Amino acid sequence: MNFLNDIFTIFYPDICLCCKDQLTTNEQLICIDCRHDLPVTNFTNEIDNIVEKIFYGRVPVQEATSLLYFFKKGKVQELMHQLKYKNQQKVGTFIGDWLGEIILNSNRFKTIDCIIPVPLHKTKQQLRGYNQVSTFGKSLSQKLNIPFYEDVLLKTSATKTQTKKLRLDRWKNSEHQFILQKTTTLKNKHILIIDDIITTGATLEACINAFETYKNIKISVATMAYTQ
Repeated sequence: MNFLNDIFTIFYPDICLCCKDQLTTNEQLICIDCRHDLPVTNFTNEIDNIVEKIFYGRVPVQEATSLLYFFKKGKVQELMHQLKYKNQQKVGTFIGDWLGEIILNSNRFKTIDCIIPVPLHKTKQQLRGYNQVSTFGKSLSQKLNIPFYEDVLLKTSATKTQTKKLRLDRWKNSEHQFILQKTTTLKNKHILIIDDIITTGATLEACINAFETYKNIKISVATMAYTQ
């Protein structure tokens, strides 16, 4: 079997998702050089960081973080593209394991009870075949040893991608899109809502607003990347 694997690797070598160079035996998904080049934010240990300030005066958020900075034509953009459009769901696992380890060694995010992802509309998820933040959430769940609930938030309307929308358009596009279901498990919980990339926070704000009638719920936020 190892011989067959070696032959397969010769003709179909694993390549780095960022630079496209061939990976060595001990490398997975991205090469060591590209991993060292990924722009880490260090927000997890920073009180009043940029991501937390996004929500000031909008919705109550206990703590917020993003692992990486997202720059156009950068390596993080390529990773997000591979995850979102090329079915490279291991990217979510990779980032979830990484961020989970940072959270475990942080003095913050200590009271999180469960993780809930920003959902896709069912039509978009059927077309794509998966929610790009699912593996991110599952790996965080395993690292932090807390439940991951994919069936709590429901997106009620299908919208076009928000990538090129202006700030006001993003807010209007996200307003009133999400509803709660199966909420009995959430009483008095501290919830970590997760997403892939945060820019204006409009989508996450709309998700948080879906919880507004549950006064005893606390909410924190974590995303894979942050872009201005």
